[in-house]
Amino acid sequence: MAKKPPVADPDERHPRVTEPMTAAAGVGGVTHGLQAGLAEMGVRRTALTLLKVNQADGFDCPGCAWPEPKKRAHAEFCENGAKAVAEEATLRRITPEFFAEYSVEQLAEKTDYWLGQQGRLTGPMVRRPGGTHYEPISWDDAYSLVAGKLRETRPDEALFYTSGRTSNEAAFLYQLFARAYGTNNLPDCSNMCHESSGTALNSTIGIGKGSVTLDDIHAAKLLVIVGQNPGTNHPRMLTALEKAKRAGAKIIAVNPLPEAGLLRFKNPQRVRGLLGSGTQLAHRFLQIRVGGDLALFQAIGSLLLKEAAIDQPFVDAYTSGFEAYEQARRHVDWRWTEQATGLTRAEIEATARDFAESDATIVCWAMGLTQGRDAVATIREVVNVQLLRGMIGRPGAGLCPVRGHSNVQGDRTMGIWHEPPSWVPALGDALGLPMPAERGFDTVEAIRAMRDGAAKVFFALGGNFAAASPDTAVTEAALASCELTVHVSTKLNRSHAVPGATSLILPCLGRTERDEQLTGDQFVTVEDSMSCVHSSRGRLEPASPELRSEIAIICDLAAEVLDDRLPWREWKTDYRLIRALIERHVPGFDDFEARVAEPGGFTLPHPPRDERRFATPSGKALFTVSAQASIEVPEGRLLLQSVRSHDQYNTTIYGLDDRYRGIKQGRRVIFVHPEDLAALGISDASYVDIVSESPDGERIARQFRVVAYPTARGCAATYFPEANVLVPLDATAKESNTPTSKQIVVRLEPCAAP
Repeated sequence: MAKKPPVADPDERHPRVTEPMTAAAGVGGVTHGLQAGLAEMGVRRTALTLLKVNQADGFDCPGCAWPEPKKRAHAEFCENGAKAVAEEATLRRITPEFFAEYSVEQLAEKTDYWLGQQGRLTGPMVRRPGGTHYEPISWDDAYSLVAGKLRETRPDEALFYTSGRTSNEAAFLYQLFARAYGTNNLPDCSNMCHESSGTALNSTIGIGKGSVTLDDIHAAKLLVIVGQNPGTNHPRMLTALEKAKRAGAKIIAVNPLPEAGLLRFKNPQRVRGLLGSGTQLAHRFLQIRVGGDLALFQAIGSLLLKEAAIDQPFVDAYTSGFEAYEQARRHVDWRWTEQATGLTRAEIEATARDFAESDATIVCWAMGLTQGRDAVATIREVVNVQLLRGMIGRPGAGLCPVRGHSNVQGDRTMGIWHEPPSWVPALGDALGLPMPAERGFDTVEAIRAMRDGAAKVFFALGGNFAAASPDTAVTEAALASCELTVHVSTKLNRSHAVPGATSLILPCLGRTERDEQLTGDQFVTVEDSMSCVHSSRGRLEPASPELRSEIAIICDLAAEVLDDRLPWREWKTDYRLIRALIERHVPGFDDFEARVAEPGGFTLPHPPRDERRFATPSGKALFTVSAQASIEVPEGRLLLQSVRSHDQYNTTIYGLDDRYRGIKQGRRVIFVHPEDLAALGISDASYVDIVSESPDGERIARQFRVVAYPTARGCAATYFPEANVLVPLDATAKESNTPTSKQIVVRLEPCAAP
């Protein structure tokens, strides 16, 4: 039996700091992953469960969206994947007695780590107006409560949020329910993470997805990893990078922080990885200033033009806008570029030569690029460089936005979007339902709507909205101002502790659990970061007989709210009927049921990759021109980025250590270059309040332990969600409206130790 969850929060006030590691995975990765499983699941359950992770006949890891190779290892999971599975398959349980013991006010005082450690939710709970505690409620009464409120609420006053953990089938039905109800208010986690990628790619290549497959990663000659830390966020990516490196590829790491996973990888699947020195991955590390990527790729483009290192036949045949781009990039302002990037001219010129000499280049990026003020422009500059070299529609080459949560890309494919996809009107016509055409609220707009009283109902299918969103105090007050909040969840989280006047917690099945409906055992599907759709089938008995699948919850609720024109009850009993509906209406899902039954599933069409066809107004890929831009940081201030600890995934906190960066037993730390500390008169191991400065006022994160760390000069880093309080709601990326969590101007104010 797994050990009991903590009764009291561990003491995080004085984290211990050691030297950061210079290699990822190895024996330590195996040990820590297994320890998490044993602590939460016990020996037998750990063995049975982990051997089914990411297998063709098993379930998709509830962590990241990195794809599986055609030939899979018996242990096709990473350390953090093991932790994610342990969190969901834990033997710990939260019963009504737990909620009777802890009031909502008491839960709000607990840390995110403590909340997550309590175990799986086992039955629906309600906090009624004026109540101090959550109380049990039957499923029928819960549905009646939600349906009654939705029927008396205008559709534009309701918000339907979605997490990337949701399956394709659930996501499709969820967007159908919201639109049949009458709204496109479908904010989702993409709005906070990768919306900038979709905005930039849709406008330049005509599709908001990356253009590479896992085989392309293996075949690449040059891999450029920008604003991404795969060692923590997508550890299985390191295996793919190692394979490419052993085949002769060069790897360039571009990041303000030196990350262990890009320095050296000790592959736990190999003897050399467990016992030897592992593989050095990056041959070049560009320690770029936060936000300097725009200037970097502008300079690389200029240098490629200067050296005539362009694929002119590709440019002539498949692109438009080249002349304007060439004119804009004719010269490099080296003084400005070096200041904006923090790099030397020699470093940038050497990098441009790597691009010029490679005939198969992939650029990978994640939130280090997407969560900045000029994120869309930056990604468009990445596209420009790849277009110059003809690196789309070529084996081993392309654009690779590495998505976070396991089905965040599939959610968008299924129509989870505040702007209705082109196929939605035809879906409405086929079902005899009018579909709303008005643009809905994205995540930031949804928070504003709740804050301003324009939204009264907040329904979340998965996720932890309160902890994931910016401007924590504003977001929590916005949620609390709602007349009804509903959270479909597997575990307790921060959002449950900031309820609306009435609040419901509806517990659902996890990925690891068997989903049995009237027609028998069901499976669902997901889409990975590289557009591969495959099945996921849980094997464990549900944590409680009261748990219901996300699909069942959506269908039961929709049947209660809407009339009988749609067969919600039938869809709930047989998921094949849902996939048949998807096949008829969502492009690329022809013969869905048969193709997803094949081991490994199938890859969705991608016109730029498959046939160099671009769904843009001109029918060609578009070169764009972006102005030079950098973040101005006043004297005595730093540019702060929020990052993940190695002991977390998104807002789920697995533990209190970040062993790759040398942090133990604590999360309230801030990483600052020693020379910046000296200039500010702040000593290592002291404590500071972090104060963000914006036109609408200051925000404060209190009592953070200072860690002298080799980050880029003038920059600093700390963990989210603790840093989210510092991100103003109105500080968003141009065009995509994504919160700028990677570019926060702050000052440090010394304070007493806690």
